[in-house]
Amino acid sequence: MKEIFPYEGRSVTVTQDMCDFNGHMNVNHIKAVFEQGWEFGSKEFGFDDDYFKEGFSSFTLEDNYRFAKEFLLDQVIYPRFKLFNVNEKLFHMIGVLFDSEENICAMYETIEGHIDMNLRKIAPMKSSMLENMLDIKKSHDACGEPPYDIRLKIRELKK
Repeated sequence: MKEIFPYEGRSVTVTQDMCDFNGHMNVNHIKAVFEQGWEFGSKEFGFDDDYFKEGFSSFTLEDNYRFAKEFLLDQVIYPRFKLFNVNEKLFHMIGVLFDSEENICAMYETIEGHIDMNLRKIAPMKSSMLENMLDIKKSHDACGEPPYDIRLKIRELKK
């Protein structure tokens, strides 16, 4: 099932300082593991320092987290990510955290807006960036559909 999510993050071992009074990993640390998805976004999508110098960036518009199974002390977490959808102004990434038995324990979705930093408003992507992201999406689509319902939606790209 991991192959459905082609971007592989760094594994994380749950430490005592990550656990809360319930004895499981605190949600804030889980969210931090999901932030690894941005490493792929900046490298693969083109949201890098040069793009920022050109006056563009991305802002998070909406996030959704779901938890199916807890992570306990000393467990290893395996994050995976996928570009789920993209249009000229928005993109939708999803991520999951697997345990060592390849169970999906946590799910993440984010909608990001492409921002013209001079206006600080959502603006269309450059055509080269959009084409690159559409190619990545096509590649990720070929890996299969996630085995759970997607909650967030963006408008499909007009062809």
